[in-house]
Amino acid sequence: MNGERPLGPAEAAAELARLATEIARHDVLYYDRDAPEISDAEYDALRRCNEDLEALHPDLVREDSPSKRLGAAPGAGFAKVRHAAPMFSLGNAFDAGEVAEFYGRVRRFLGLEAGAAVEMVAEPKIDGLSVSLRYERGRFVLGATRGDGTVGEDVTANLGTLDEVPRSLAGRPPALLEIRGEVYMRRSDFGALNAARAEAGEGLFANPRNAAAGSLRQLDTAVTAGRPLRMFAYGWGASDGAVGATQWAFLERLDGWGFRVNPLSRLCATLDEALACHAALDGGRAGLDYDIDGVVYKVNRIDWQDRLGHASRAPRWAVAHKFAAERAETVLRSISIQVGRTGALTPVANLEPVTVGGAVVARATLHNEDEIARKGVCVGDTVTVQRAGDVIPQVVAVVADKRPPEAVPFVFPDVCPECGSHAAREEDEAVRRCTGGLICPAQAVERLKHFVSRDAFDIAGLGGRNIETFWREGLIVSPADIFRLPGRDGLADRKGWGEKSVENLRRAIEDKRTIGFDRLIYALGIRQVGQATARLLARAYGDLAAWRAAMRAAADHDGQDYRDLVAIDGIGPSMAADLIEFFAEPRNLDILEDLEDLLDPVPVEEPGGGGAFAGKTIVFTGMLESMTRAEAKARAEALGAKVSGSISKRTDMIVAGADAGAKARQAEALGVAVLGEAEWRALIDRPAGEQG
Repeated sequence: MNGERPLGPAEAAAELARLATEIARHDVLYYDRDAPEISDAEYDALRRCNEDLEALHPDLVREDSPSKRLGAAPGAGFAKVRHAAPMFSLGNAFDAGEVAEFYGRVRRFLGLEAGAAVEMVAEPKIDGLSVSLRYERGRFVLGATRGDGTVGEDVTANLGTLDEVPRSLAGRPPALLEIRGEVYMRRSDFGALNAARAEAGEGLFANPRNAAAGSLRQLDTAVTAGRPLRMFAYGWGASDGAVGATQWAFLERLDGWGFRVNPLSRLCATLDEALACHAALDGGRAGLDYDIDGVVYKVNRIDWQDRLGHASRAPRWAVAHKFAAERAETVLRSISIQVGRTGALTPVANLEPVTVGGAVVARATLHNEDEIARKGVCVGDTVTVQRAGDVIPQVVAVVADKRPPEAVPFVFPDVCPECGSHAAREEDEAVRRCTGGLICPAQAVERLKHFVSRDAFDIAGLGGRNIETFWREGLIVSPADIFRLPGRDGLADRKGWGEKSVENLRRAIEDKRTIGFDRLIYALGIRQVGQATARLLARAYGDLAAWRAAMRAAADHDGQDYRDLVAIDGIGPSMAADLIEFFAEPRNLDILEDLEDLLDPVPVEEPGGGGAFAGKTIVFTGMLESMTRAEAKARAEALGAKVSGSISKRTDMIVAGADAGAKARQAEALGVAVLGEAEWRALIDRPAGEQG
C-alpha cells in the first residue's frame, strides 16, 4: 500500500480518509454517470487497500468508509424509487485462498465445525447494470436501477421494452415479489451498435457495460426500445412468500416464472468444485458473447443466508471471485503533481498511451512518494499496467530489465508546485502536504469546489470552471462570498453570462441558504470528515452553535466533551484530533461565524429502522451461548440498532453474556439498562410488531 514499513495511526487515518473520498467519487462516476475514470482492477485495488487498512486499524474505521457504503445517489432526470429491500453489492475474493477464507467465515459465523459441508451455487458475474423488478399479483408494476442501494431511478417504462422482462409471471409467484437481475448488451450487438453510431457520426460507447447502462437510462423510451438489451435474473428482494428452500431451487423457480437464468450456473458441493467452476468459466469467457468479470458464490441454503444476513454493504453469504486483470506494458513518460483541497500532493503517472483489453489508457495515480519508492519507479521506465474493464489502469510493477540508461529516479518535490510553499510530511503520514493553507490557490479553489459539490451545497451553475474564474477575479474568496455573489454588480455583463443565467444562479444560491446541518458540516472539508461522519456529528450535536462549542471544549482531552466525541461510534482519536484542530484555527471560526449569519442549517432526522430498536445504541459484552457474537450484532443491526464496542452516556442498553465483567459494571454505574442473553433473545424473537 504505502511502503514496506507498517503505517502509524495518523498515517493510516490519513490514507483511509483519502480512500473514502476517492472511492466515493468513483462510485458517482460509475453508478450515476456511467462514465468511470478508472478500471475495475484499480477500483478493486482501492477497496482492497481500504479493507486491509481497516483490518490492521479497526479503531480507525470511518463512518463514511467504503466498506459501509455501496453505489452512488441516483441522478437527476428520473423519479426516485426507494427499494423495499436494499440492493447490496458484493465482497470480492481474488484467489483461492481468499475463497477458502470466505468459506471459513461462513462456518465461523454459523458456529459450524471447521470441516462442515457448505454447499454453494456458482453463478457467472455479469458485467452490466443491476436492476430490481417489482411484481404484484404476478404483474410487472415497477422497475428501478440500483442507485445507492437504498434509492434508485424509476426506469419502469424502459425495462418494459426488454423481451426478457416478463410482463406477467407464469405459475403461482408470491403476491409481492422483487426480482433482481443484470441488464447487459452482447458483444456482437455492441459492435453493431457502435458501427451504426460511427456511420451516423455519433459518439461511440467505450464498452458493452457503458452501452447497456446508457441505453437503459434514456429519458426517451423509444431510444431504449431500439437498443439490443438483455437481462439475466439471479436474485430477489422483498417477497411476501417463500421463494424456495435453496438458492438452486430459487433459480429453477425463476426459470418457471419466465425469466432467463444464466445456463452456466453450477451447484457446488465443495470448495474444490467451486474453484473448478471458476477456472472453467475463466478459460471459456473469451468465447462468450457477453462480458463476465468473475464468479459469484452463494450459500445454497436460504435459511443459512437469512442467518448470515448482510454487513453494511454486502451479504455475508455471497462473494465475487474476480478474474485476473488484463495487463500490458508501456512507458512512463513523466510524473506530475496534483494538489488537493487538504494540501495533499498526489503524484500522477503519465503513460505512453497503450491499449489494454480494448481501451486506450494514459494516466494512473501513484498515490504518494512511498508508493513510488516501493515500486522503484523511474521516469522513462517500462511498466506493467493492468485493467479489468474500463479506462485508466494501475501501475503494477516496473519491468526492470527494460530500464533504459536515461531513466532517472523521480525526486518528490518539497515545495508546492502551485504556490511555492514548503511541502511537509508528518512523521506518521505517507502524504506530503502544502503548508500554504489558504494562500495556496490550489487548496483555496479545491475547497470552494468541494463546498459547492454535489454532496455538499450542490449549487447549480457554480461548477469548477466558474469557481476558478470567480476566485481568480476576487469575487469569491471564502465560502460566505458565494452567498453574496448575487449582489455583485456586472455579473450579467460577463462573457457567457446574461440576465437569465444570473437570475438562475441567484435562485440556486438562495435555495441553498436553508440546508441540512450534515451537508454544511461535510461542505467545510474537514480532514477525515465524509458524508456519513458529518451525519453522525449533526445528529449528535443538533445545531451549529452546540457543535462549535463542544468541539472547542473537546480540546481538553480530560474533559467530558472529548470523551463524548470519541465515544461516537465511528469517531476515534485521530478523527477527533482533526476536528479539534479545525476549530482551533481562528480563520475557520471566522468562516463559520460568517456563514452562520447567511445560512439556516436544519437538523438531521434520526434514521428509520425496524421496531423499537431504531436509533438505539447497544453494546454486547461477555460470552453469548445461543449465537455467535457476529450473529448477535447482525440481528441487532437488522432491527435498526447501532452496535457499539464502548459504553457512553449515549448507550441505550447492553446485552451481557457470561463473564460480562467491567462493561456490565460500567453500564450499571451510568444507569444504562443491562439485559441478559435470554432477555435479549426474548425481545428479538418476538413478532416485529411486538418488539420493544
